[in-house]
Amino acid sequence: MTTAPADRYENPLPERYASPEMVHLFSAEKKFRTWRQVWIALAEAERDLGLPISEAQIAELAAHAEDVDVARAAELERETRHDVMAHIRAYGEQCPTARKIIHLGATSALVTDNTDLLLLRAGLDLLATRVVNTLDALATLAARTRALPTLAFTHFQPAQLTTVGKRACLWAQDLLADLDEIELRAGRLRALGAKGATGTQASFLALFAGDAAKVVELDRRFAARLGFADSFIVTGQTYPRKVDAQVFTALSGIAQSAGKFSSDLRLLQHLREAEEPFEADQVGSSAMAYKRNPVRAERMAALGRFVLTLALNPALTASTQWFERTLDDSANRRLAIPEGFLAADAILLLYQNIAEGLTLYPRVIERHVLQEMPFLATEDLLMAAVKAGGDRQALHEVIRRHSMAAALAQRESGENDLLARLRAEPALAAAQGALAAALEPARYIGRSPEQVDEFLARELRPRLAANAARLGRRADLRV
Repeated sequence: MTTAPADRYENPLPERYASPEMVHLFSAEKKFRTWRQVWIALAEAERDLGLPISEAQIAELAAHAEDVDVARAAELERETRHDVMAHIRAYGEQCPTARKIIHLGATSALVTDNTDLLLLRAGLDLLATRVVNTLDALATLAARTRALPTLAFTHFQPAQLTTVGKRACLWAQDLLADLDEIELRAGRLRALGAKGATGTQASFLALFAGDAAKVVELDRRFAARLGFADSFIVTGQTYPRKVDAQVFTALSGIAQSAGKFSSDLRLLQHLREAEEPFEADQVGSSAMAYKRNPVRAERMAALGRFVLTLALNPALTASTQWFERTLDDSANRRLAIPEGFLAADAILLLYQNIAEGLTLYPRVIERHVLQEMPFLATEDLLMAAVKAGGDRQALHEVIRRHSMAAALAQRESGENDLLARLRAEPALAAAQGALAAALEPARYIGRSPEQVDEFLARELRPRLAANAARLGRRADLRV
């Protein structure tokens, strides 16, 4: 954790929660260096198509691509009140030979929007890596606990049995859907390309003396040099702001999945069946020294709430753009896009960290199962008693009365005495031999182990294999 100046506000996302990689991706340094790569790509494409740009000018631009003089650019921005123009001048001072061809035919959006698309793509790639590593941890957990019976809940009331591994697969299934969405959005990203002030490419048509074929080819080559297979055919000055809204659906999905996992884990930790990582010197409470609070899961929930609400922001921006361009998106996007990605990154770091270090308490899990087993066994006991010659409706009423009385007694005393009631019931005497077998938890987990095996074999492990190069990334937390 870095130590920020104490006399001014610092955003906790870069200071406390997000990874160094994501923080750097949305840093000023990364942005300004990417601007220079965009200017170089434009100059190279223009040179290739015959504009009077020399190899020496390209080489000079490349030589200074990394050494951005941020202080000088800031000084120039105070004069010009225009960040892109300030950086054009600062770059030009470093590249006197190439100064006159920097930004040739371009408008600011060519630089900023193509850069933003590059950063969106890189951000989605990093999030995909985080999701894959979290899925790997959940796959390990699911395989290890595929047949471990645990109480399943509806309405947070004990229902039937499932297995811990089956529950882990439910968490993983949500994340697989998020991976699908990330890959979809990343795969559909296109460059803005070289479109001009209102998207008509008029400035480039003038540069190439009306040669429309060269303008089309410039757009293609420029996008290719930026690593895009395609660019938008029609735009205003900017790429469609709907792209941001679509990308944020993927971020929202991450927050939804993590929120579900966080809620489940916090309930399980309350039940003392599972616990997030808790380090030797960690303090749970400043007052209650014995406490082991699920603070990582709670932080996931908090950050997830932030991302869910932030995901509405790009949709509002997309819906309020005027004609070919309006600048009321600029300050908003400077905040929303980086913070959305940093928060999603922080959520997945927590998710992976918890999934890898999750502690289970099988004896507590078993105790809770056994507390409910007499209720779960009543249907099997009813069937056995009917087979022994009993009246189904009469027996059902007997079991119902004992079950209701035992449930009330359990709430009052904490003990489940249904088993003793059933053993003492004369109407069930003929079925007593079936009672012991009916109390075996493995009878009530259905196909959970097989479902885990099928899900791992058919869905999760193939995706992990396809993303093997992403595996092995650590999830280090700073706080």
